[in-house]
Amino acid sequence: MASFKPTNIPVYPKLGEKVTQDTLYWKNYKAPVQIKEFGAITNIDFSPVTPHNFAVTAFTRIHIYGPFSQEPVKTFTRFKDTAYCGRFRSDGQLLVAGCEDSVVRLFDVGGKVALRMFRGHTKAVHVTDFTSDRYQILTGSDDYTCRLWDIPNATELNVYQEHTDYIRCGITSKLNRDLFITGSYDHTLKVFDARVDKSVMSMDHGQPIESLLLYPSEGLLVSAGGRYVKVWDLLKGGQPLVSLRNHHKTVTCLALSSNGQRLLSASLDRHVKVYSTTNYKVVHNFDYAASILSLALAPDDESIVVGMTNSILSIKHRKSPEESREISGQQRRRPSYRVFVKGKNYVPKQDDYLVSKPVKQYLAKYDKQLKKFNVSKALDCALEKWIRLRNPEVPVAVIKELDRRGTLKNALAGRDEQQLSRLLSFLIGNLVDMRFAPVLVVAAEMILDIYRSILGQSPVIDRQLLRMQDLLEREIDYQKELVEVLGMLDTMFASSLPKMEVPCSSVSRSNGLSILIQV
Repeated sequence: MASFKPTNIPVYPKLGEKVTQDTLYWKNYKAPVQIKEFGAITNIDFSPVTPHNFAVTAFTRIHIYGPFSQEPVKTFTRFKDTAYCGRFRSDGQLLVAGCEDSVVRLFDVGGKVALRMFRGHTKAVHVTDFTSDRYQILTGSDDYTCRLWDIPNATELNVYQEHTDYIRCGITSKLNRDLFITGSYDHTLKVFDARVDKSVMSMDHGQPIESLLLYPSEGLLVSAGGRYVKVWDLLKGGQPLVSLRNHHKTVTCLALSSNGQRLLSASLDRHVKVYSTTNYKVVHNFDYAASILSLALAPDDESIVVGMTNSILSIKHRKSPEESREISGQQRRRPSYRVFVKGKNYVPKQDDYLVSKPVKQYLAKYDKQLKKFNVSKALDCALEKWIRLRNPEVPVAVIKELDRRGTLKNALAGRDEQQLSRLLSFLIGNLVDMRFAPVLVVAAEMILDIYRSILGQSPVIDRQLLRMQDLLEREIDYQKELVEVLGMLDTMFASSLPKMEVPCSSVSRSNGLSILIQV
């Protein structure tokens, strides 16, 4: 006698979800490691040199974490008030940070005490960065000024006072030591050249600017402010290329992937959007528990680090190839007795006899009832609440199997008001789903045939049947409208094709002229 074959539950694609290469790439991260900081995390910066530690600026401290450490390997606490914008120099040996007390501090990563303290701003300093020659520092403050400082002499080189509101973001060129860009709450971006005393280019973002990002080639500039992310072409005099509005709250920070092909933006709406830099379409999305203030990507995208308003630092590490293969494969079986006795890597010897045991078959509740030919109970088991809500494909597969056996009508018949109401609720919720419609339409027709004679005896059943009728009528109307639209599109496409005159092979005998057909 042949063994019983369990019901085949087909795997349907999730509606609205496309599995793309970006989906596979950006989902290949482990569960996040969460670290509680002392306050809102306003800035994260990765060291350019190995082992690529990252500095986390939160409240009155700057913590430096290792790539896989959950405790800070270094802490800077010499701030009298809230610290801002801790950034590494390109050699990873120095770190600069601003402060609410208007003083800019320069630290040696290996020490504790500030090497230099730059005084000159009159309000909080939110922007700090090193120039590409490593000997100068750019700062931007709430006093509407940005300044250049000389590191060896600890002196101020120049002051620029062109903004009319707080300067909250800025970036220096990595290719030219004299160029830097600032963004302000006065809605403007300004490109400065240290060789002249004023800006050489100005652009209007239209919203208070929160973050700036330069592409590696430095031909394109990205600005974030309000709900907008805008891309500017610096080689064409600051011409706007594209304006993105995919967030519904203020965009706070930007990041670029290691290959420069993906742009990331984070917002107070708790989302991180990933854009393709070829067409600027959203290719992936990350969700977080709180509003995001800072975002950074490790070299080679090995880690995604996010700082939130609730003082939580979230770190996602990329899975190793072995972990990815393990998860993508089948579910791991529990270790066998041989593993516990002789070890995981034990291999049978040449003289050993391997005695295999038959694998015990575990059946679901509905399969157990099908095996006993209890078709009605099998359908009831498949329609349990937690199954029909989470996995509607299971009841559909059981209905399909009953129909294949020719026992679906018997399974649907003889039901009381409660059982029939549960069945109709499932049909109403899934009947117009394109994945399940071919199977459920057959079941709906059988229900109407079986229970036609008792209509009007139960107000609950009558209301459900009316809901199902309205649902089907709306679906039919949608289908008709779609067919009409398809016909219109076909007509438009046909009329847009170029017309060509093709000579017909036949010749009119009456006048001897060739007949031409227009295509």
